Amino acid sequence: MTPLTIAHRGARSLAPENTVVAARKAHALGADLWELDVAFTADGELIVFHDDSLERTTGAKGLFWETTLEEFSRLEPGRRFLETDPFGQLAAGAIDEADRDAIESARVPTLLEALSLTRELDWRVNVELKRLPAARPDFPLLDRVLAVVEASGAGPEHVLFSSGEHFWLDELAKRRPEFELQALIGLLPHEPIDYLEYRFKTYNVRRTRVLPDAVRELVSRGCAVNVYVVNDEDEMRRFADAGAAGLITDFPQRQLNMIREGRL
Repeated sequence: MTPLTIAHRGARSLAPENTVVAARKAHALGADLWELDVAFTADGELIVFHDDSLERTTGAKGLFWETTLEEFSRLEPGRRFLETDPFGQLAAGAIDEADRDAIESARVPTLLEALSLTRELDWRVNVELKRLPAARPDFPLLDRVLAVVEASGAGPEHVLFSSGEHFWLDELAKRRPEFELQALIGLLPHEPIDYLEYRFKTYNVRRTRVLPDAVRELVSRGCAVNVYVVNDEDEMRRFADAGAAGLITDFPQRQLNMIREGRL
């Protein structure tokens, strides 16, 4: 079976991650779904953002939970992407002039904007619930996320949830059992690989923490396995041959070309 194509934070190699521009690009390429990271602003609004720090993706100083929604609206991840060319795709000529204007105008979206786009496209999104920062341990992330999902009109046909914080998945299973859940494991090098007695149906595993034989073992136990972040074509083939259900990648264009050419 051909594995799913999951565009990690959108088509991250071709547009700034965690933006509507990257999501639209991944959809246009033919990716099955996209992945986003939920963060929150100083004034309690939910946004789509990965790092604690603003610097890598926007060039600004500060931390996401210390930054207001209005301040986020003025950040320029698109301009930062064009300046840094993080995957070398501008230099390689893989991004044409027609895309540059859209990239340059990219902004940090709210979670509502991201979910509304997913519903508009009749697509799917993997909403990752990340670990709360030590400075804001009591932020009601799950309650706020579920409220935004409700407001967007997106249902389980559009949204699935993943997290390395498995207590959130347990809570979702109780409160909203209609949604698909995926347990992230092996997030950090010092954290053990723990399949939690195989109590989840789907595991998302870092490619550097799992071998194809381990994927085969999980699949034999009836689990689905998504491997992240798989950008190399040889690795794509090895994990697909081992039975991975999905390959989370920054380069959906590579995987899709392999599928179309019969190499995957």
